[in-house]
Amino acid sequence: MAKRTQKAKATARFGARYGVSVRRNAGSALAKKNAKYTCPVCHYRKVTRKSVGIWCCGKCGHTFAGGAWEPFTRASDANSRILRRSVEGATTADMAFIAQQAALDFERKAAEETSEEE
Repeated sequence: MAKRTQKAKATARFGARYGVSVRRNAGSALAKKNAKYTCPVCHYRKVTRKSVGIWCCGKCGHTFAGGAWEPFTRASDANSRILRRSVEGATTADMAFIAQQAALDFERKAAEETSEEE
């Protein structure tokens, strides 16, 4: 008799139920939830999830709000950039100009990479 494939990691408890894509998505969410992250205060890799959206550093005890599965989401990164720029004194026009320049640089880099491939 042939050896069967084995279910791995946190989704092994589901067995053959619920479908492959559901188990895969659940596995990635559980892996993100249970991973350790870097603390924004002491910079040690000790941040764990206490409950949904509540993250705490095991070394310095810093507790902060974050995402449900990850402490730092794309939205929180964007908000921190906006706050940092506003504290540094950049106006809305300056930030729009910076964003426009970044978009142009990205387009130039993409065009250069496609021309190099050809």
